[in-house]
Amino acid sequence: MLDNERYTYMASVMKAMAHPTRLFIVDELDKGPKNVGELTAMVGIDMSTISRHLSILRHAGIIAATKNNNQMIYRLLCPCVLDMYKCVLKIKEQED
Repeated sequence: MLDNERYTYMASVMKAMAHPTRLFIVDELDKGPKNVGELTAMVGIDMSTISRHLSILRHAGIIAATKNNNQMIYRLLCPCVLDMYKCVLKIKEQED
């Protein structure tokens, strides 16, 4: 029997990861916490767009934020999400 709630949750996490900018953000947050300004400079797009991507990742439970003075500092909650990267790259290697 299909456990709809479980698969719906997994699909929401995968959907949140399904954008090149969000993949980059997760990869960078694996290296350490960053604020919006740092991520904006790295990606090279406007702050409101980065904030939207961060909101999607937060809503999916992939990242968390803490306030430090007047800045929000983002960090990766569960580094095992990066295991998906390794799997995807293995699939790519098999195709080549």
